[in-house]
Amino acid sequence: MRRRCGWPADEPLMIEYHDTEWGVPVHDDRKLFEFLVLGAAQAGLSWLTVLKKRENYRKAFRQFDPEKVARFRARDIERLLADPGIIRNRLKVESAVANAGAMLDVRKEFGSFDSYIWGFTGGKTIRNSWKKLEQLPAESEESRAMSRDMKNRGFRFCGPVICYAFMQAAGMVNDHLVYCFRYREVGR
Repeated sequence: MRRRCGWPADEPLMIEYHDTEWGVPVHDDRKLFEFLVLGAAQAGLSWLTVLKKRENYRKAFRQFDPEKVARFRARDIERLLADPGIIRNRLKVESAVANAGAMLDVRKEFGSFDSYIWGFTGGKTIRNSWKKLEQLPAESEESRAMSRDMKNRGFRFCGPVICYAFMQAAGMVNDHLVYCFRYREVGR
């Protein structure tokens, strides 16, 4: 039996996410936008809650196409707020639309959101060596810098804790525990 980080417990969706996605470096703008939206949606909730609604989010947010989401207007926001398949929090929904617009602005300046966001880690994954879940930080120097800069660019729901979780999801930081079978796999 393979050893993995303890946080997925015995929940199949969490195990699948841990074993196939978490910590894998992502350089696709659409996938990065997905993690940005889902990370904001998770604030104050469990990641399992978000994973259960992920497919609904993909439909509701046009497969996380930032160009399409940036064109959402009041009627689209009201449609989303009536959708039981997503987390119906006005601030979170409005932040997804605002973040799509901010992402397009960043693309104009940096060529891609990927180039911009990975700049906070020098274009490389930060590889930690944690032995216990309790050692994992909630934020880092990089996530604080990312949060400050993103807020200055008009992004919302991007505090340092949300940014750190985003960094973990997008593989900007490898926080798999050293004994976890994924630690080496995503570190290659």
